[in-house]
Amino acid sequence: MIKTEPIIAVDNVEKSSEFYQKLLGCISKHGGSVFEILADKSGKQILSLHKWGEHEHPTFTDPKNAGNGLISYFLVDNIEPIWNNAKKLNARIENEPKLNPNSGRMEFSIRDLDNYYVSVCSEKN
Repeated sequence: MIKTEPIIAVDNVEKSSEFYQKLLGCISKHGGSVFEILADKSGKQILSLHKWGEHEHPTFTDPKNAGNGLISYFLVDNIEPIWNNAKKLNARIENEPKLNPNSGRMEFSIRDLDNYYVSVCSEKN
């Protein structure tokens, strides 16, 4: 089995954790001001957050180009409540929900608190 457990560097771990929990309805499995693990309701890890400059990780030292070359892409069962959450959070909207002709799925894209590009896609066609 191969799976990914992405970690992104953020300015404020606690605020970013709250943002993603409200956006995706996920839960905190770790908590703290330096590192956070977010999971779906079943406890499966979906994303970790790491404070910029902590623990001397070489790619987490310079937030100047945060998010450059990265898309956080989330597949969800139901896109509509997450779209509503994004609007309630006043997230910066890049693309409103639309049918992606390549995947045949509905998706939308926003920016998170650290300017990462976040795409949310309906898992069901």
